[in-house]
Amino acid sequence: MDPGKYFNTETLLSLALPVGIGLLVLAVTIILRRILYRGLRRMAAKTKTCLDDILIRDTRIASLLWCIWLAGYTGLRLAQTPESWAGVIRQDLLVVFAALGIYTAIVIVVALLKWYRTEICPKTKGNLDDIIITVLIYGVPIIGAALGIILILDMLGYSNPAVNSWLAGHGARLALLAVIGIALLLASIVVIPRIIETAVRNSKAEQTEEELKKRAETLSSVLTTTFQVFIILIIFFMVLSELGINIAPVLASAGVVGIALGFGAQSLVKDVLAGLFIIMENQYRKGDVVRIADVSGVVEDINLRRTILRDMDGVTHVVPNGEIRVASNFTKQWSRANLNISVSYDTDLEKAMAVINRVGKEMAEDPVWGQLLLSPPRALRVDKLGDSGIEIKVIGETKPIRQWEVMGELRLRIKKAFDKEGIEIPWPHTKVYFGNQPLIIRSDGPGGEFKGNPQDSGASSGKN
Repeated sequence: MDPGKYFNTETLLSLALPVGIGLLVLAVTIILRRILYRGLRRMAAKTKTCLDDILIRDTRIASLLWCIWLAGYTGLRLAQTPESWAGVIRQDLLVVFAALGIYTAIVIVVALLKWYRTEICPKTKGNLDDIIITVLIYGVPIIGAALGIILILDMLGYSNPAVNSWLAGHGARLALLAVIGIALLLASIVVIPRIIETAVRNSKAEQTEEELKKRAETLSSVLTTTFQVFIILIIFFMVLSELGINIAPVLASAGVVGIALGFGAQSLVKDVLAGLFIIMENQYRKGDVVRIADVSGVVEDINLRRTILRDMDGVTHVVPNGEIRVASNFTKQWSRANLNISVSYDTDLEKAMAVINRVGKEMAEDPVWGQLLLSPPRALRVDKLGDSGIEIKVIGETKPIRQWEVMGELRLRIKKAFDKEGIEIPWPHTKVYFGNQPLIIRSDGPGGEFKGNPQDSGASSGKN
């Protein structure tokens, strides 16, 4: 081929107009792109979601490449090129168009995934959606690039019949299974808690707002996890079947293994059954303060197999549900402030009890502490005649898990009130007697007086 036939003065002059038009189109599209992005940024600043900010930031390169492609396409369409170049140019433009389309689609999908991780994941319980979204953010570009390369090679005539045949037969179904599985997993994280919350609130159980919330969180956690495991297993076996693997032996083997595990893991079955009844009977929920298996603490998590408690020292205890014989819930529906207040034996008990009742009434009328009380703390009875003082039983109903706060504030207020009223709170003291009349010695000077038993006096004089 003679290069001078195509690259001569006449040909180059004929390309001057298309190139100039292409550069003009490039300049115009870049200016319009800049104006468009400036307007989009102003609009995004007024919205609460971060999706528009992520899309504006991540699509800047893609939009610039589209401007370049449009300029090149316009110029080449206007250029008078040899007939032998026409097919190559059309093919190249189509290949670049497909590559830009794939790249733009990947950018948009990844931007949506970033938005989901930023706004949705922090609002959901558990971290499964965080893991899925993170894997997709890195996996989508890889899979998209691989499929794009296969498509471009096929467009250029370098296709692999075996790969194309496999993708044609299985690619669409595998992609559909993956999309359905991921969609169901992500939907379960958002939809199931809302359904459970609505069902719990519509139930006829007379519970407080906090009780309903804890009940909904516990049921949502267990049911969401169970549903997700079920979906993962179903999708897994469907993918194996699509890949041509016979799942019948796998299911048979799983059944045999399940029977073997059933004999060898009876404690696990026991834990799961106990956990099922705990959740169904609403014995305790996440956030409750309980005592189970001789351990007391706040329920941090519960599932069908175990309950996680954290005690006052910050120690985490993992209790298998099968080990729970008695579950004592300190915070179900309501709690009680229960304490004893000691006064000295010479105290007017009716006055002391009246002061306690007055303090309890003032506390119930307090705008802050009154919100935590269901009934004012009151003196119930004289509970004990102790070694050092008389103990008065004081009780009052509070909102769940607030009894310890109320008791601390109540002790503080009673102490201040007793100090003002001159009521003594006793401390341990002991009187000691030696059997005989106590010896009294008074020494006021040379004529000091000695009193005591005569024997003591005589003995003392004899020694002198």
